[in-house]
Amino acid sequence: MAVHAHPDDESSKGAATTARYVAEGVQVRVVSFTGGERGDILNDKLKGDPQILRDISHVRREEMTAAANILGVSHTWLGFVDSGLPEGDPLPPLPEGCFALEPLEVTTEALVRVIREFRPHVVTTYDENGGYPHPDHIMTHTVTMAAFEAAGDPTAYPHAGEPWQPLKVYYNSWSPERMERIDEAMVQAGHEAPFADWRANLARRPLRVVSTRVHCGEFFPVRDDALRAHATQVDPDGFWFRVPMDIQQRVWPHEDFELARSLVEAHLPEDDLFAGLRELAGTGELDEVCRRVHERDEAGALLLRHRGAPPLPPEGADRSRSTEPVDGDGDGTDEMREKEGHSE
Repeated sequence: MAVHAHPDDESSKGAATTARYVAEGVQVRVVSFTGGERGDILNDKLKGDPQILRDISHVRREEMTAAANILGVSHTWLGFVDSGLPEGDPLPPLPEGCFALEPLEVTTEALVRVIREFRPHVVTTYDENGGYPHPDHIMTHTVTMAAFEAAGDPTAYPHAGEPWQPLKVYYNSWSPERMERIDEAMVQAGHEAPFADWRANLARRPLRVVSTRVHCGEFFPVRDDALRAHATQVDPDGFWFRVPMDIQQRVWPHEDFELARSLVEAHLPEDDLFAGLRELAGTGELDEVCRRVHERDEAGALLLRHRGAPPLPPEGADRSRSTEPVDGDGDGTDEMREKEGHSE
């Protein structure tokens, strides 16, 4: 189960891994907390389109349906309202009734229902910073971790279905090493380095500890097709498709994840989100383990076999996380902020 904040997140984060597992016969459910209602139209070719302006919510739902069909996944809308991305100094308040302001017990119960219905063995989502500081991404992390704790607890939300305990939670990860390697390969091939701004931004952020790299290069074209399905959010001739496919597949043919929680023994590094689970599946015990009531500590938290390592502090003094723009390549714009920091 891949848990996301908005439509298109499922196609820009871990989508090739999704496509690989679907091709292997794994059932994958994408969950979208919001409909992306407050998302800007980021594809210049579609700005001003009267149909889109009239009903962006409907358009984004159609885009999500197309992307889900390309990836081969089932999909659930949880129906919360996009919070938008507040900007300014000081930041304005979030809009009343938005996802990021919903009571945690309400949002957690909604996700617990879907977990107990779909019964995933593995869940992917964002780290505690949301991957980037969008309020809906941060809330998605908070809710997903709460639902992981609650889904297998028969005393939690007893009206929301039979208990089911996912066994692993992963965070989607952006690897600075990937960007450095691709930049080097692009320059060697005579192209401009695409990730200079991204690398400058990531240098001031805590360094996540990548535990798992899933080989999925042959599914990068599927990922790109799914991303292009979100036409209001992605220019098919734009930034996301700047790196030639042969360079991507040669230099970094995998996607990166961070194992955050596991109820089975972890042997790191991994190359499979189902590491430690396939053996249980082979003996027919996997579903039985997920139905089992797992041990908890005195505070009621699950007793884990693995908890992800905390991120490493950024190098250098006083390089704290910031949302101020960084222009790493001197072209007058911060492309990471422009591409990552919008309200979709």
